[in-house]
Amino acid sequence: MSRRDLSDDDRILWNLVARSARPLKGKTAVEIPDIIEPKPIPAAAPANGAPAAAAKPKTQHVAHSLDDQTHEKLKKGRLPIEGRVDLHGMTQDEAYSLLHTFLHRAHAGGVRYVLIITGKGSSSGGDGILRRAVPAWLSTPAFRHLVSSHDHAARNHGGSGALYVRLRRIRS
Repeated sequence: MSRRDLSDDDRILWNLVARSARPLKGKTAVEIPDIIEPKPIPAAAPANGAPAAAAKPKTQHVAHSLDDQTHEKLKKGRLPIEGRVDLHGMTQDEAYSLLHTFLHRAHAGGVRYVLIITGKGSSSGGDGILRRAVPAWLSTPAFRHLVSSHDHAARNHGGSGALYVRLRRIRS
């Protein structure tokens, strides 16, 4: 199997493993290219020639936070967390791809609650990129049809370095 035959998940995993490898004595390291996600195509201007900013904005649906009762049940283990994904040490592109694939598979499998581990960020005092980015991603159109709500996890599940996510039910 060549590198061109790898799925996106396999390519992400391979890049993570390859970056952690160290060259043998006397050998030079091979440069590993980053994975580049295709950028979304910007919306075209309306046919009447008006600027795109004047177009009617679509209603933004923002994922709601979990209700207190559900959050408490997840915290105490009374509701099962049926899936977990750990995004530690990944770039934003790698994390986005893995998260998107993970949530699609979980949703298709009828999973209701998952845990996303982002980590708390760098030890230099700043909060992590993924810790800030993942909640924002969950409110975007790419995830809107999958995610019903999300909230920070309880301390025993990672606290502010993890998120509980409730996936939408599959419509029949």
